[in-house]
Amino acid sequence: MATDSSDYFEINRINWNKRTELHILSDFYQMEDFIQGHCTLQTVEKNLFPDLQGKDLLHLQCHFGQDSISLSRLGAHVTAVDISDHAIDYARKFAEQLQTETTFICCNLYDLPNHDDKTYDLIFTSYGTVGWLPDLKAWAELISTKLRKNGVFVMVDFHPVVWMFDDDFTEVAYDYFNRQAYIESEIGSYADKNASDKIDSVFWNHSLDEILQNLIEQGLQINHFKEYDYSPYNCFKGCEKIADGQFIIQKMGRKIPLLYSIQATKL
Repeated sequence: MATDSSDYFEINRINWNKRTELHILSDFYQMEDFIQGHCTLQTVEKNLFPDLQGKDLLHLQCHFGQDSISLSRLGAHVTAVDISDHAIDYARKFAEQLQTETTFICCNLYDLPNHDDKTYDLIFTSYGTVGWLPDLKAWAELISTKLRKNGVFVMVDFHPVVWMFDDDFTEVAYDYFNRQAYIESEIGSYADKNASDKIDSVFWNHSLDEILQNLIEQGLQINHFKEYDYSPYNCFKGCEKIADGQFIIQKMGRKIPLLYSIQATKL
């Protein structure tokens, strides 16, 4: 339902604190494999990165740091940011345990310039990110400001068409276009659907043209844009595995896009 979203930062900070405690213990995140050296990056994003060795990389909305640390293991100098203080506490502990020099910052993404004055060769964001942000103009401005000239932005996220449907994918329940904020409560999380925790969240639906046009208007040249009819994660209700690392929503078949990827260069 639509609501007053003025306190979205605090609602979503608590949201992701609760999710972090569930996710750390879930099978979904395969923590034991990660600790043993498993790279958590998916093929889609790995194919979009230029050479990472020695590059300064900023990871936006990093959760508890698995991908950030994976990028460090691949040779990048990584700074990562997230809204959740619990997630960042865990991320710092993992970085210390695994002896990677990954830097983690806890803040509202829009406040990042007040916490970090560096610029970067690469910026990365992925999988359930911009839906938590109310203002994509400010988001794109941040990316442009933090990228060096000829720097590369890589983004992979779930397709906005997915967020139009209810959880059971039986009806269109939300706008495709960003006309309002939504606040909802759910029991459990995508990584642990059997958990009993009640989690409140505020989110926005952003169309592809809103995402792409804001990047373009901030001086980023789109080099790559692709849509996919599968998800690399079994994170939606009624998923069916069709290949290794590929899941579709069974009742939808391959009729709707589930994912998109972007690579862009700062001019």
